[in-house]
Amino acid sequence: MTSLSTHVLDTGAGRPAADVAVSLRRGDETLAEARTDADGRARLADDLEPGVYSLVFHPPSPFFRRVELEVELGEGHHHVPLLVSPYSCASYRGS
Repeated sequence: MTSLSTHVLDTGAGRPAADVAVSLRRGDETLAEARTDADGRARLADDLEPGVYSLVFHPPSPFFRRVELEVELGEGHHHVPLLVSPYSCASYRGS
């Protein structure tokens, strides 16, 4: 079983980014949509097949209107955080 969660941190403001729209896609199909909670977290799926997926974020940034990450997920749980500020963003494979 493969599962996926995310966490969006507004590093410009120094706090979690609440109410950020996030979608999980595979090819042209949207599999899940969520908004981050008050702690900037969202759980997107608990029953995925291993494979390539896209995470699409709409962060609180005057420059980045949409950030898309393509990730290859294997078995187990995956956590993919997004760090965003007004003019930069980064991600990493979380634990």
